[in-house]
Amino acid sequence: MTAMNDLSTTVRSATAADLDKILAFWKVAAEGVSISDDDGGIARLVERDPEALILAERDGELVGTVIAGFDGWRCHLYRLAVHPGRRREGVAGALLAAAEERFTALGGRRADAMVLDRNALAHHAWRAAGYGPEPQWSRWVKPLAGP
Repeated sequence: MTAMNDLSTTVRSATAADLDKILAFWKVAAEGVSISDDDGGIARLVERDPEALILAERDGELVGTVIAGFDGWRCHLYRLAVHPGRRREGVAGALLAAAEERFTALGGRRADAMVLDRNALAHHAWRAAGYGPEPQWSRWVKPLAGP
């Protein structure tokens, strides 16, 4: 992982010891909730792919997250979240750069992102990082388990 410009900010992979901190962080920083936002969901992710959940920390405090999942064919980005008090400080850009480095090292050739249509604040960050919507695609989902 790479460090951000600010010497007191680091980007690293999450560990099992971070799970409670991440869930609490998402309640403050993330838009909406996911069916997988629980101890079991995050634990399975970190166990299955220890480098997928990327954290940004400043002076020991969690300030951002992104999940950079790679299934061997496609690169998927989820849960880009930045603490409201740390937005517009380059945290999202650093997290996305770390995710893209991971994808490139794994042989990925294109990344896609899950972005809520109603989250207008996030659209600027995604566009600034070079991402854009593809209007010809829609996300189709089927929950496999209850909340």
